[in-house]
Amino acid sequence: MDHDLKVNMNEYLPLRDVVFNTLRQAILKGELTPGERLMEIQLAERLGVSRTPIREAIRKLELEGLVLMIPRKGAEVAKISEKSLRDVLEVRRSLEELAIELACQRMSEDELMQLEEAQKDFRKAVESKDVMKIAETDEHYHDVIYFGTGNARLVQILNNLREQMYRYRLEYIKDEDKRQVLLVEHDNILKAVRSRHVAEAKAAIREHIDNQEITVSKNIKEKE
Repeated sequence: MDHDLKVNMNEYLPLRDVVFNTLRQAILKGELTPGERLMEIQLAERLGVSRTPIREAIRKLELEGLVLMIPRKGAEVAKISEKSLRDVLEVRRSLEELAIELACQRMSEDELMQLEEAQKDFRKAVESKDVMKIAETDEHYHDVIYFGTGNARLVQILNNLREQMYRYRLEYIKDEDKRQVLLVEHDNILKAVRSRHVAEAKAAIREHIDNQEITVSKNIKEKE
């Protein structure tokens, strides 16, 4: 734990949110590694804050599945396991299918144009080879679809599941060969939604999730 954690101060956000975002990014980027203990006092000193926002952030990270509370030991960064990946993806797969079906039926012309723009941005990010940018634009692409369902409850649940997937997704995106596959899959989804073909869109989103699961599972196995 000798590397420096930087707090990105944001004048519009309360301190507890800033601390939460800082710790979360550190876990997602691997600066805080799986299995590493999270000591409140040490983290408070390193971030130059009191222990209260640290404690709140750790509790929120536990809810997201990024932190594990170990009895009599305290908090530690959750390990990436194949079982937790599979659990999340089983739920996500069916909800993504529901979302794409609703998006096919409900997306306005304006929202379809937003999806096309999102795909252009994703393509640019892939060409730039910037991993965080690829992750961001990939996320935005899916956001447009989620909001296109018009179902706020579904958007909320999918966002929660996606947050539990962050580390796995970064693993996936780090693999350069897979980025071209992602581009093609996004194109297929876009085409099906644009022509309102529900069955095609559902098949495309299912393939998108399945490919992710196969690759990430392989990566996790290799690390064990």
